[in-house]
Amino acid sequence: MPRFSIIVPSHGVAGRLSQALDSVLTQSFGDFELIPVCDAPDSPAADVAAGYAERDCRVAPVNSPPTAGLAGARNAGLRAAIGEWLLFLDGDDELVPGALAALDARLNETGDVDVLYFEHERTPWWVGEPTNPAAPVLARTPGGVFAPEQAPMLTGVQLPAWSAAYRRAFLAARQLPFPDGHFTDVGFGGLVVLGAERMAVLRQVVLRHLVRRQGSRPNLPGEHHFELLDQAELVLARAVEQGLPESRLGPLFEQLFAAVLKTAAHPRRLPRRRRAFFRRASGLYRRYRPAGFRVPGGSLGVQHRLLARGAYAAFRALRGANRAATRAASAVPRPRGLRTRLRYRWQLRRRLDRNLAVYCAYWGRGYVCNPAAIHAKARELAPHLRSVFLVEAEQAHTVPKDVEYAVIGSRRYWDVLARAKYLINNANFADAVIKRKGSVHLSTQHGTPLKKMGADQATYPVVAAATGSFAKLLARVDRWDYNLTSNRHSTQMWESAYPAAHETLEYGYPRNDAYYTATAADVARVRRELGIPEGKKALLYAPTHRDHATGFESSLDLEALCDEIGDEYVVLLRAHYFYDRGAKRGTGRIIDVTAHRSSEDVCLAADALITDYSSIMFDYANLDRPIVVYADDWDVYRELRGVYFDLMEAPPGRVTRTPGELAAVLRDGSWADDEATALRAAFRERFCQFDDGRAAERVVRRVLLGEPPEAIPPVVPLAERIPAPAATTLVRN
Repeated sequence: MPRFSIIVPSHGVAGRLSQALDSVLTQSFGDFELIPVCDAPDSPAADVAAGYAERDCRVAPVNSPPTAGLAGARNAGLRAAIGEWLLFLDGDDELVPGALAALDARLNETGDVDVLYFEHERTPWWVGEPTNPAAPVLARTPGGVFAPEQAPMLTGVQLPAWSAAYRRAFLAARQLPFPDGHFTDVGFGGLVVLGAERMAVLRQVVLRHLVRRQGSRPNLPGEHHFELLDQAELVLARAVEQGLPESRLGPLFEQLFAAVLKTAAHPRRLPRRRRAFFRRASGLYRRYRPAGFRVPGGSLGVQHRLLARGAYAAFRALRGANRAATRAASAVPRPRGLRTRLRYRWQLRRRLDRNLAVYCAYWGRGYVCNPAAIHAKARELAPHLRSVFLVEAEQAHTVPKDVEYAVIGSRRYWDVLARAKYLINNANFADAVIKRKGSVHLSTQHGTPLKKMGADQATYPVVAAATGSFAKLLARVDRWDYNLTSNRHSTQMWESAYPAAHETLEYGYPRNDAYYTATAADVARVRRELGIPEGKKALLYAPTHRDHATGFESSLDLEALCDEIGDEYVVLLRAHYFYDRGAKRGTGRIIDVTAHRSSEDVCLAADALITDYSSIMFDYANLDRPIVVYADDWDVYRELRGVYFDLMEAPPGRVTRTPGELAAVLRDGSWADDEATALRAAFRERFCQFDDGRAAERVVRRVLLGEPPEAIPPVVPLAERIPAPAATTLVRN
């Protein structure tokens, strides 16, 4: 029997789950079993947990459906546990170094207690100092083993479940699972203390809890707050049933109703049915109020009295909701220009246009990428919607003639942004855009992340300086309702880079549909448009942006490369879109396609890809054509930019580090040999999971038509997909 069973629910934290598991597996004390609880065997967290289980026999994942909630996940772990003591971590919590050794030592001192409480540190996700809210609660308890009567203020309802270790035999004997519903910690914590006989305290921080930006579910708006009353009633009913003495019932009652009054007085938590919540709370208050209970002093005491009387109108006046609303409104950003501000504010007061969808790609660079692919599919499947594409003035001429558009910054731009129900972007809308109630924001992203993105850039000074305010970035992310991914890796990394309360759609990238729907005739047409000579093999060279460099300057001499590999090749040069200025950079055998509107067309035309660390490799892999990595500065790039995985350990094909090596693999054919093919197959298995030619359809049906997830077409297995054919066969003559 292991000393500890450590149960880690993982719903919604796949991107940070590895940190929690690592904090356990790197403990100096190793006598434990680690039980990650995953939504389903094919969930993002299950992939992470399975990898750990393969490497360490102490990791034993179990499953619990999301519908069972946090309580169901913890109970599933509890049923599977065989350890002497139980610990519960949230999926983004961490044990501090030496935590298990400290717990073991303290338990050896205390003997067979039922529960050992310890301190924890609440760490703000972004700004602010860590706090230790358990310390003042535990400071008033005896130093040794004590009975609950000796510490009546320690009721259990003020501490989360992950701030204690529980003797498994005690929970089993008292039949104490986590009660269903939200606020399960309140019910569980109260019932544990009501059932305990011997308790002890460790006055030391054992666990670090990450306070999520998007807030915990109990603090978000919704009618689930009524479940707080369920938990309070559950605990109070058990206390009365046990005949709890007034000395203990009074503190328990006061602490439970402190939480209830905090919710009742919080206008955002209960946007609707506040009166019904107050009425039920008032009934519970009168039913369970101890005979000798004395209300607290000050404003809280006034709230107690109003609740006891059921005086909702007076309580509502006391809340000061209007002052809070005024403060919130004063912080709302506005567009520049008085007339524009006034017009935008007026448009915001009008009803949402439920048939209006607004699209934007790359901050207005034109009709491209995922937004364009979704727009095209929406015209087919949702013709009732009016669609408007947002573009910069200098890009207006590139928009297809049959596509309605608005120039960014114009009055029409602000009008459609104010009234559109659907807002779709592969980057982000301006800071001044207000997220209206009832509107739906979809972030489509524009690539699979190799380099660190979003908030994960904060520890890399060069890119952090270029990013600007992370607070503003995350405020823009908070507007998202949906975020699109094309593979499980992206699902996990976006969760880390853009922490918010949006829903992830593992539907694939709509722009990549072209790699499965295009025909040989389409490939031939694009090659003609790009000027690729008949019979030539086209190598697409697509290097990424360097944050530490200014302007585009390729480290690869393409003219010299062409001389080395022979005249049967031409090179398509596509610099990062940051450097698209419409100028040509190539002549003869080097064709500059940087300014070409569609990266998908360029990829279709290319017989093989040469890149360094550009995310284009993940899209191009869908075509199942050779990829060569030219990594001449990988160590510098990795250190300055930060990456999510080591590309050198899992490349999509041959890796070269010098111009000579690159020319050699192109000359001798090893770029397309069996080893290169095997590397590409593994890369495709990992990163082409959801791209199958139907991504745009899935997005339109789910987001724009509101179809339920179970009605969305499933992803076609990778082995059954047929990519668009290449123009030439890549075998060295």
